[in-house]
Amino acid sequence: MPRPAASPPATPFPGALEREPAFVAVLATPVGPLHAAATDEGIVGLELRTTEEAFAVSVGARTRRPILPAADPAAPAGARVHLAQLERQVGEHLAGARDAFDLPVVLEGLSEWDRRVLEGVRTIPRGATASYGEVARRIGSPGAARAVGGAVGRNPIGLLIPCHRVVAGDGTLGGYGGSWFGSREELLGLKERLLELEGVVPPPRSAAPR
Repeated sequence: MPRPAASPPATPFPGALEREPAFVAVLATPVGPLHAAATDEGIVGLELRTTEEAFAVSVGARTRRPILPAADPAAPAGARVHLAQLERQVGEHLAGARDAFDLPVVLEGLSEWDRRVLEGVRTIPRGATASYGEVARRIGSPGAARAVGGAVGRNPIGLLIPCHRVVAGDGTLGGYGGSWFGSREELLGLKERLLELEGVVPPPRSAAPR
C-alpha cells in the first residue's frame, strides 16, 4: 500500500481552500520513491526525483488545491483507490507485465498548449520513442519542436505521461526531469533506465551544455 506522505505545510495559495483537496502519498517503486497526488477524479501529480515538501508545494501551486496526506480521514475512497491502483500498475509496468496504464489523469493548471503536447506524448507506446519534432507533428504543429520541448519539461505527471520516451531530433537522448531534483547525469541515468526497462536501447547522450 502507498506510504502516506508527511503532513505538508499549510497551503499558501490564494483560493486553495475553496477547492477540494489533493491527497498525497509516497509509493515504493523499483526506480525509487514515487510522489503521487490524487483526487476523486484521478491522478493530478506524479514525480520521481523530488521531496515531500517540494512536491506538495508544486502540486498546490499548480492546482490551487489544499494538499493533505492520503492517510487523512478526509481522503475520499476514490483518491485512495487511485493511489493504490497507481502503485500496483507502476510495479507491473516496470516489471514488463503491463504495456499501458488505465488510470484517469487530470491535467490541472496547465495552458492549452501544454495539454495538447502532453496528450500527444501519451500516444507514444511502451517500447517506442519519438522526437520533439515528431510529437509536434502528431499534434498538428510541425516546426514547433522547441515549444514541445518546453511543454514536455513541464510535465506534472511523469510515467503516466511518458516524457522519458521523447528524445532529441538529432538522435541523442535529450533531457529529462524538468525541475526534478538531481544532477543532469542522474536524471539522464533515470531516463535511460526507464527506457531499458521497456526494452529500448537508449540513444547516446548529447554533450553536456557549457
